[in-house]
Amino acid sequence: MKRLLTLSMLFICVTALFAQNDVTKFLGIPVDGSKSEMIQKLKAKGFQYNSELDRLEGEFNGRNSYICVVTNNNKVYRIMVTDAIGSDESDIKIRFNTLCRQFENNPKYEPMTDKDQSIPDDEDLSYEIKVNKKRYEAGFYQIPSPLDTVAIYNESKQSLLDKYTQEQLDNPTEEISDEIQLKYLINKSKYDLQNLLTMSNKLVWFMIDDILGRYNILLFYDNVYNQANGEDL
Repeated sequence: MKRLLTLSMLFICVTALFAQNDVTKFLGIPVDGSKSEMIQKLKAKGFQYNSELDRLEGEFNGRNSYICVVTNNNKVYRIMVTDAIGSDESDIKIRFNTLCRQFENNPKYEPMTDKDQSIPDDEDLSYEIKVNKKRYEAGFYQIPSPLDTVAIYNESKQSLLDKYTQEQLDNPTEEISDEIQLKYLINKSKYDLQNLLTMSNKLVWFMIDDILGRYNILLFYDNVYNQANGEDL
């Protein structure tokens, strides 16, 4: 039992290690590396860096926005985007629900929940925030790169070279073909699990922030692999 648990933990660790090659992206840029590297990449996208306020400024998703690069142990783990100009209650509700629909309709994303994450039209948002301390947020996962099933099949076939010759694998009998297929199904299941683990670490979420009666959307692109996990405790 102990040996089985050790092997299972080893598989999870190895899977997570490979999965880190596919991390959350912001404007196509991996949320990873050093802060200075990320700032340079965002400047190349047209954003202006304000060194006094330590933020980038420019247009994002049709609005003037501020972008902050957040690190842990000198590695970028979060990109935070916020509106440059706040909105009133009516407008922020529309903004929030529009973002929900945009993410839902984007094939690169999967909702974190099956429940509707938008705000009901009759919701008294300011009352709920001020009196009931309600927090309005929605979350989505970035879907990992699709599996290369041809590459997985070829990998599965080549893994049997210690048992069969290349000629036998290229012209397999029914028995060898069944063995290749079994190997393929096992390997594909492994990569499917890897993709699920990867997706759970590619988190994009947003919330409404209340600042003196004006509301902003805070949008976060998180690379969970680089977040603090108590290693400094």
